[in-house]
Amino acid sequence: MLEHIQADIWVRYQRMRGNKVYFICADDAHGTPIMLKAQQLGVTPEAMINEIHQEHKRDFAKFDISYDNYQSTHSDDNRELSILIYQRLKDNGFIKNRTIFQLYDPNKRMFLPDRFVKGCCPKCHSPDQYGDNCELCGATYNPVDLINPKSTLSGITPVLLESEHFFFDLPAFSDMLRAWTFSGTLQEQVANKMQEWFDLGLQQWDISRDAPYFGFEVPEAPDKYFYVWLDAPIGYISTFKNLCDKRNDIIFDDFWGIDSKADLYHFIGKDIAYFHSIFWPAMLEGSNFRKPTNLFVHGYVTVNGTKMSKSRGTFIKASTYLANLEASYLRYYYAAKLSSRIDDIDLNLENFIYKVNADIVNKVINLASRNASFIINIFDSTLSAQIEDPLLYKKFVNASVSIGEAFHHRETSRAIREIMSLADIANSYIHKKEPWVVAKKINDRQQQQYLHNICSMGINLFRLLMTYLQPVLPAVAHRSEQFLNTQLNWENMVIPLTNHRINKFNTLLKRITSSQVKAMLSYEDNYKL
Repeated sequence: MLEHIQADIWVRYQRMRGNKVYFICADDAHGTPIMLKAQQLGVTPEAMINEIHQEHKRDFAKFDISYDNYQSTHSDDNRELSILIYQRLKDNGFIKNRTIFQLYDPNKRMFLPDRFVKGCCPKCHSPDQYGDNCELCGATYNPVDLINPKSTLSGITPVLLESEHFFFDLPAFSDMLRAWTFSGTLQEQVANKMQEWFDLGLQQWDISRDAPYFGFEVPEAPDKYFYVWLDAPIGYISTFKNLCDKRNDIIFDDFWGIDSKADLYHFIGKDIAYFHSIFWPAMLEGSNFRKPTNLFVHGYVTVNGTKMSKSRGTFIKASTYLANLEASYLRYYYAAKLSSRIDDIDLNLENFIYKVNADIVNKVINLASRNASFIINIFDSTLSAQIEDPLLYKKFVNASVSIGEAFHHRETSRAIREIMSLADIANSYIHKKEPWVVAKKINDRQQQQYLHNICSMGINLFRLLMTYLQPVLPAVAHRSEQFLNTQLNWENMVIPLTNHRINKFNTLLKRITSSQVKAMLSYEDNYKL
């Protein structure tokens, strides 16, 4: 969920500033693991991925992810585009045929993907290592090089069989990839990692798999299928094409044509940076499509300092989270930790409870609550004709420049720090003015006006804070708009609300309790297959 939230915050900010954004994504729906899982459940792969797709769409809607189109890579559009790109690569001489040896499980009658065979690492001899890399020494290797390999599906020793495969001539794009990598647009950490891959030397990439396999068949090649990482990124193109087909105001080539001037960004996890930074731009270059403007890569999510684990009781499904907690909590916590770097993000559950309650409930929402009661009960729900401290209001408005730059450059945690610093100033202002003390003197006309101005100032500062937080907390911002009786946007906040009626204050966001978090961790749905 991290990259969906990160991308959504960035997209919502861009939309607030008047930029036209098309926000798309798709389920990666192919591969051997999906085929085997469907067999285990006794359903077809199509039925299983459709159910997962519907579940994902429900989860994204509840997490306030504002996709313009959310598709699946198992679609007619994606099949057609995968074949088109493959055919262009082939016609341009970038597809090579080669006979290779692969590990084959005679019991299951299938060739074994890297992650379905284990053995001793050929480098350090550590046992129980997967067929592609050693988790202990970090070595990468071919599955056929494993010592004493065993099929994870049947437990037997696989045999070596020959098979003809199709390879994408990746080395032909070395110069282009180097130029693209060091053009200054990619994150420094990504560019440095790509340099390591260049130093090792680019190899031809196997883009085919043997039957049985769930995916798209390679044209004119019986029992051969496209490897999932050929058609998965093409899902970006097919999902956008599907959006264009649904509407009549978007021209496909303006965004994906070779001469496109549009900005095109991918938000991805660091575990798939290799496919997106090496294979994907080379495929696009070789098939006459434009390349991404940039890749925005994020780190992993850990829970209480470790990988999510069922045995440790820290495995949390999105649907389980939503059954126990509001999406706004997690959106804020992730935002407070996200930056333009590729650092991992730890969901420390104690800190999660503390930070959301301290920042959003205590600082921001409490600012509205404590001032609204005076405005509603004493001043007929109407703000005063002037704010008490115009210079302070201007300081809050001027902060929009640095906060906006932080959001734009994906330095979300910096934006949050600046917003919370303003929240501290706003609360300090109210604390010093002591409206609860002034309210005892409202028989004095001058004191009554002073109270009106103070509390109206507090409401206006709350309005500015929620405007800045709107990309992060859209649901809370919407409730705030109902309370404030106005829309929150970047342009109108320059002018304070004066002589303006507000509505009844209802709870905008409740505090998180430790019992809610405990219930989430013990929720049995986390442990279902």
